[in-house]
Amino acid sequence: MTRSFLFVTGSARTGGNSELLARKAAEQLPPDVEQRWLHLADLPLPDFEDLRHEENGARARPRPVGTNEAVLLDATLAATDIVIVSPLYWYSLSANVKRYLDYWDAWLETPEAAFKDTLAGRTLWGVTALAHTEEEVAEPLIGTLNHTAAFFPMRFGGVLLGNGTRPGHVLNDDEALARAKTFFAQEPPVARYPYDRA
Repeated sequence: MTRSFLFVTGSARTGGNSELLARKAAEQLPPDVEQRWLHLADLPLPDFEDLRHEENGARARPRPVGTNEAVLLDATLAATDIVIVSPLYWYSLSANVKRYLDYWDAWLETPEAAFKDTLAGRTLWGVTALAHTEEEVAEPLIGTLNHTAAFFPMRFGGVLLGNGTRPGHVLNDDEALARAKTFFAQEPPVARYPYDRA
């Protein structure tokens, strides 16, 4: 299967530090690798409603059509590699990204989408910019993405971290820019929950 990268950007601003760093990494992808960039701020989703335990007992959801949800579902299913591009907001993912991932739960209940079977074996990546120089503060964000990948299971390429507060500051982080050059060149392992690791 030809590789196809979906970059899902969840910043409150366009062209923020996380996106700049992701674009630096994306520049290294071979020219025959498809790239699609979707800004969640341009595709707002309503608050997620969990309908799994409604009284009628029906868990199956119809496949969305003609909505922002449909665009995101179709793009997610079409990608071999999904890159979550989110600044570190209060030590985790942005609200837009969290809502997008909440909808993965709905898509698991959409039989026509075969969401779990389709994503199994594909690759999840992350890119984030943070204000701290101490990268361990991003562990909640990294854990969320790793555990999400482990559920399917998907491969997990880890998270490319960069330092930046004001717009454009990440371009001064030489170490992050160096890591960006080889970030997508690695062969990611299948994600595992911490309790599954030997």
